[in-house]
Amino acid sequence: MTASVAKLTFVLLAVGWYAIRFEHARRSRRVAVRRDSRDSRENALLLISLSGLGILPLLYVATAFPRFADYTFRPAQAWIGVLFAVAALLLFQMTHRALGRNWSVTLQLRQDHKLITSGIYRKIRHPMYTAFWLWAVAQACLLPNWFAGFAGLVGFGVLFIGRIGREERMMLETFGDDYREYMSKTYRIIPLIF
Repeated sequence: MTASVAKLTFVLLAVGWYAIRFEHARRSRRVAVRRDSRDSRENALLLISLSGLGILPLLYVATAFPRFADYTFRPAQAWIGVLFAVAALLLFQMTHRALGRNWSVTLQLRQDHKLITSGIYRKIRHPMYTAFWLWAVAQACLLPNWFAGFAGLVGFGVLFIGRIGREERMMLETFGDDYREYMSKTYRIIPLIF
């Protein structure tokens, strides 16, 4: 594998994510929002995550900026990145399919929102976040640049830390004991670990 192929793989990861998300976003917009927790904090978190997972790495792929932060490309590392990228896309597809019209890009509850506890959600409460962590690791492996490669881990990490508590509180307020019971039977992000 070459550095160019690794960069192309990252671009394909971004395109694949968009292709998966596009249809689900279109469908979910047709369902009325019952509760919307999007505020300036949420917008800032989304922008930080987008910058780390999209803007900075795509700028690097297109222009090699910031070149001074490059390090030696390692094909084996890039192949590991390919595996993480494929896993991220598969998990994105599974989570979007399981959520159906309940899905949204931000902290929203749709009309007739249901607590999803089957499929990928049977063991993991937040598999969409797991998929983004996989994306961030893939990015770090595929892009041999200290800034662009690791920007996804930082950008998504900020969103995750700033949002996960609010999201779980919202689910507890909405689903009460059903969500408490679900929490007791599942892992937050990674089965058997977290």
